[in-house]
Order: sequence, then C-alpha cells, then structure tokens
Amino acid sequence: MWRHPSADFSVSKIRYYSRHKGEVNCCAFSPDCHVLLTCCDDARLYLWSATSAKHLATFSGHSGPVKSCVFSSDGQLFASASHDRTVRIWSRSSTECTHILTAHSGSVETVSFSPDGQRLVSGGWDNRVLIWRVQSGEMLEDLRGHTAAVQSSAFSSDSQSVATGSWDRTVRVWKLLEEKEAVTLQGHLGNVACLCFSVRGTLASGSWDGTVRVWSPMHHACLFVLGGCERVWVRSLAFSRDGLVLASIAEGDMVRIWDVTSGVCLKRLQGHKDSGYGCVFTPDGKLLTSGSEQLDVEEERSESLNRTEQDSKE
Repeated sequence: MWRHPSADFSVSKIRYYSRHKGEVNCCAFSPDCHVLLTCCDDARLYLWSATSAKHLATFSGHSGPVKSCVFSSDGQLFASASHDRTVRIWSRSSTECTHILTAHSGSVETVSFSPDGQRLVSGGWDNRVLIWRVQSGEMLEDLRGHTAAVQSSAFSSDSQSVATGSWDRTVRVWKLLEEKEAVTLQGHLGNVACLCFSVRGTLASGSWDGTVRVWSPMHHACLFVLGGCERVWVRSLAFSRDGLVLASIAEGDMVRIWDVTSGVCLKRLQGHKDSGYGCVFTPDGKLLTSGSEQLDVEEERSESLNRTEQDSKE
C-alpha cells in the first residue's frame, strides 16, 4: 500500500552544532550529505560533519553578519552573502576564498548556485539581482525591476530561470540570457523572505504575512496559499527531493510539513526552544535540518530532525 512520504517524519537523534556566536541565518548540506554548512551573525561560516556534528572548519573573511550560504552542485565550492556588501566564493578543499564579488551597494541578503554550477545569483538591499560567472567571478547580468530589497533567490532545476523575492511583496521569475520581461507574481501582503523550486517546476514563496504560496510560474498562477492563521514571519522553505512535500519554518518553535498537492499541513515537528531561521533537506531526502535563534542556555544553535525513509520500514 502506498504511504505518503511525510508519514515517516519524526523528531529523533537530535544533534547540536554549538560553536556559533550569533544567530544562525542559513544552513546547507553538501551534495554527498556528509557535510553541513552554516552561517551566522558572527561573520563566520562553519563546516560540520553531518553525522557526528563534529566541527570541521571555520571560515573568516566577511566583516559583517553572513546572511546566506549555499553549496555548488558538485560540492567543491560554496558561496556566502553578507551584510558587508560582498559575496564570497570558497573552495571546500583548500578552505580558501577564490573570489570576492563586490558590485552590490548594500547588504547582500541571498545567494544561490545554478544546478549546472556555472552561475551564481545574488540579491540585496540595493534592489538589484546580479548574475555571476562562477569560474571567473565576472558579473554577467544586472537584473532590475524590484522596487525594494531582494531577500531571497532560487534557480529552477534546469538552470534557465531564477526566481527572486523582495520587500516589494512580489516574486519575479527571470529567464536568463533572454530579453524577456520577468514574470511578476503578486499576492503576498508582506516581504517575500524565502523561495524554492521543486523538481516538478513548482515554486514556493514564504512571506512576512505568515503565508506560504505555491505557484505555477509557467501559468503565472498561485496554486495554494498555505497558513496565514498567525501573522508570523515565514523564514525558510524546502521541498523534498520528490517534490511531494514542502517544509517551512517561521517565528515559533516548529517546522511544518505540507502536502503540496492538496495544501494540507500534514505534520508539525517540535524541538526548537526559540524561533527557527532555516530549514533544508539533505540531497538524499533522509534528513531535514533546521536552525534556530537559541536552543538552550548554552547557546547551542542547530539541530537535525531525522527522517526515516519509507523503504527502510518495508
């Protein structure tokens, strides 16, 4: 009998990643699921063993809070965006910064690699969306149209489109290397704080208005509005590998799991002791990790929520 993938979500085997000296703003898994990358208001990035929670390395160089971090698809590079107005590209193997990207004139709030590893998108307080060539650090496109700060970004799975979310309350979907007007998705009543594409091509956006919207960018249509009963800031979103479920975390102490085919909230995972800041699935779909402002008096900042795969029970 078919079981919905969310049936096996549970909170167990909690691991703590506890060297952060400020709020954890973002976390990302390496493609092989062995390493967890986190970034923090203390201006540093941290690498951890995802299985043991052992601290592997600390990366310094930014002069302000690090707002976003992401691995490249091959896991050899990672990128960071900072309040210091720069984007940095780092080599995982050499632990060196390979490029410092400096075109932004305000805090950089978001950074994302394209799935093909060739391009990088960044956005920030200067209302601009910049596309960069990863290998050289060259800026390829300066996309303008948002009328307020750009806080979130995501590439489509084919690397041909990028979505951006802004404090102007809109989502824009840009077709790269084509002289076409961006598709503007409207409906949120607050700043758009987070975005993610599924492998099925749907796009999810989370807002300060307390809602998550699931879109069909091709049809310029909103398919579902999730939540909204509480006016809380939706901070992070993540689709499962199969695109059937969506995880969201907001101000509060729980992660919500949504069925994106019906718009129903399937589970509420509790474990944090303070507001959550980021959530992400491992590439293999077995784990969902979420970061929070503060877990306990010892300032342990981040925990893993274990997902047991369906086939392990069969």
